[in-house]
Amino acid sequence: MKKIFQTYGSLVALVILLVLNFMFMRGTFFGPENIRNIVTQNSPTGIVAVGMTLVIIGGGIDLSVGSMMVLVATLGLLALNKTGNLQTGTLGATIVTICHSRFGWSFEQIGTFIAAIVTVAGGAALGLVNGMVITSGRIAPFIVTLAGLISYRSVALALAEGGEIRSSSATVFSKIAMGGVPIPGTSNGAGGQILIYWPIVIMIVMVIWGSFILNQTKFGRRLIAVGANEQAALYSGIAVHKVKWATYSFLGLCTGIAALCQASKFNSVSTSGLGLYMELDAIAAVVIGGTSMRGGRGQVWSTLIGVLILGIITNMLVLYGVSVYWQGCVKGAIILIAVLIQRGKTE
Repeated sequence: MKKIFQTYGSLVALVILLVLNFMFMRGTFFGPENIRNIVTQNSPTGIVAVGMTLVIIGGGIDLSVGSMMVLVATLGLLALNKTGNLQTGTLGATIVTICHSRFGWSFEQIGTFIAAIVTVAGGAALGLVNGMVITSGRIAPFIVTLAGLISYRSVALALAEGGEIRSSSATVFSKIAMGGVPIPGTSNGAGGQILIYWPIVIMIVMVIWGSFILNQTKFGRRLIAVGANEQAALYSGIAVHKVKWATYSFLGLCTGIAALCQASKFNSVSTSGLGLYMELDAIAAVVIGGTSMRGGRGQVWSTLIGVLILGIITNMLVLYGVSVYWQGCVKGAIILIAVLIQRGKTE
């Protein structure tokens, strides 16, 4: 019984939360729209947490993901807004014209596609930079990513002059976050079907992809070996620096995808608010899911459960009317409890 609890502790905690909600807030909590909203609101955190899980299993950490998110989202929206204002005769204008004439894409669609590429690729590139500085400079991940936390948002603030960047796309860009798959047999307040928004679908795909990488590939086994004992992994012939490059780049990719979802949801980027504390929420989800902060042990699926636990607790506090100022205190207590349980596993 003890072994089962240690292995599936996060799942047990999730079940307990669901039972409590069923007992005390059955009608409110278990409404289809409320469940959908909980998952939707926490999808960006879940996407980032997938990459964070792999980084922490590999013995690292990344404090820069929140600032990275706002920077790549800013670059993406600037690229989107620039699409309609390209000067005739430039390479960019030529590419846009070809796409418009050959594929029948509207300028909004072309701009949205370019924004998606810039945002996601930008995240992967910044993640790779983090990994290369950590390995080549032999600097602790905490220090390197702390520098990123400070500098990335600063660049975004400078590009937007401390303000907000609004998308020039009236409808297309926002569909990335607000479009989705209808749930048969459901009805919302307006009489239409409830949608499973695309960020939820993307999060599920990323969880499956991350689990596959960790559990079904040679890279995953090498990553676990690096996190368990980096020196022993190096002596056994594993290219430790390449493993770290790939892992941080994957986290950057996840961050870029989450940034795209968030920017699309608001159809704008607030350079002072977007991604704020995202790194803390992602790390909290990883810890609650049972991944060891020492590296070498963890599962992506349990991180997803950690994300859901945080989302459900926040939702419960809101439904019970608990002040928003106390919610951070509750989350902090949950993280401490999760760490204490982890310490019990290793003793």
